Order: sequence, then structure tokens, then C-alpha cells
Amino acid sequence: MSVSRISPRVLAAFLAVASLHGDTKKLSLDQRIELVRGLSAEFATAKIMLPRSRKALPFEENGTWDKKTWENAVRKEGPAARAGDMVQVTKVDVDDDAITLQLNDGLKKKGSWRDRVQISMGGATTGPANPQASNQPNNGTAIVLKFKDSIGDITSAQVKKILAPVLDFDKHSSSEHFIDTLPPETQAAIKEKKAIEGMDQEAVILALGRPLRKTRETKDDIEQETWQYGEPPGRVIFVTFGGAKVIRVRDTYANMGGSVAQIPTPDR
Repeated sequence: MSVSRISPRVLAAFLAVASLHGDTKKLSLDQRIELVRGLSAEFATAKIMLPRSRKALPFEENGTWDKKTWENAVRKEGPAARAGDMVQVTKVDVDDDAITLQLNDGLKKKGSWRDRVQISMGGATTGPANPQASNQPNNGTAIVLKFKDSIGDITSAQVKKILAPVLDFDKHSSSEHFIDTLPPETQAAIKEKKAIEGMDQEAVILALGRPLRKTRETKDDIEQETWQYGEPPGRVIFVTFGGAKVIRVRDTYANMGGSVAQIPTPDR
């Protein structure tokens, strides 16, 4: 049968199907945009230890995950975050049957020469957080939410609910609302992009972002963790936590040669 002889009814039906297919594509695009916008840059609190992993950690749509696989990843690669740590979604990939969230920039494949730079402080020399940091991944990881068939019409809010067993988005679904709950001095420090004593980890991240590296040590039977921001040559800030709160902030300028000068506090 010639194409020119296709009946008007068949042609009308074909166009209707094509139009419906086009609407479906448009809805899918709208959904993708909503998921990316609703999840990107969101903060969450880790409810369990999140492992680093060379591949995205699988998580099922029913809110379950293979705990043995995650535990093996912790033993092999170490933790990306401990229970109570705050993480941030830095990248969202939406596929037909999966949604992948990269946390804290995912994983670095290679380190930098800067990881090997040492900083001299009054005769004492400190190296990188890990002497082999150039060969180690950063503190990022990724979680892939898998669906049996397709993601359907799921929203970003529903994704957060599914991930609730491992990530608590409720406290940080709106960073501005979270900042409003903090003491006035902490709010002012966050606006000025600086850390002050008494801040918790969440407030420091809101003020300065994620640290370049972290180091842990025990002093007087108290576990301390120091976060480093910046690297030589240039400004380097060390924020030390004693437990959950900041107990010391050191603002310095480090030259390539290793010398460090304390940045003077401006007169008020």
C-alpha cells in the first residue's frame, strides 16, 4: 500500500501517539530538573558510618542496603564520614533506573603534589594528614539509589525519605533556616566566612566549606581533630575541635619555603 494512501484515521492516531510521547519526554525533563535542583548542594547528617568506595555504594528503593558490602568498603577504603558528621551532595546523576548522589565531591583518583608540602611552625614541622595522602582518596563517596524498573515519578523529597536510614536531610534541607537557629555570634561568623571557638562542625562547614584535610590526635586523654583550610603558598587556617566544638582557630600565612607567620588581628 502506498504511503500516500494512509487513511486519515491512521494518520491521526499516529500523531496522537507521537504527541503523547513528546509530553512524556517533557515531563521526564521536568522531573530530572526537579531532582537535580532539589538534591544538589543539600546538606545531610550521616546516621551511620559512610564508607569510601571505588564504586558508588548501592542502595535499594525500599530503603535497604547490603550492609556487608558497605562494611567491607569501610575496612578496605576507610570511612568517608562517621555517624553525626555533616556531608553535602555535590553532584546528582539521574538515569532511567537509578539516581546517584556524590557526597563531598565523590572520590579523587589521584592526589596532588600539595599533599606532600610540609609546614614549619616554630621549629616543629607538620606534614600532610597522611604521609601517603597523594595515593589516598579524599573524604568523598557516592550512593546510587537503584530501582527495579524505572524511577517513575519520584521527587527529590521522596528520595530523601528513602535515604533516611543513612542520611538525615531534615535538619539541613534549608541552610538558611538552619543558620537562623544558631546563636547570633555564630551567625555573624558564618556571614563573615570565618570560624570561631564554640562552633560545631556543621557551622564551620557553612562558614568555610569542607576542609582540605583532617588530622586526629589525643591530648590529655581528649581526642582532638584539626581541619586544615588552604595550603602554601598562601593563607592556611587550622580549626581544632575538642569533641564536638571548636576549641582553637589558628590563622596563618605559609610560604613555599615552609615559614609560617601568624596573621595579625586588625585593631578595633
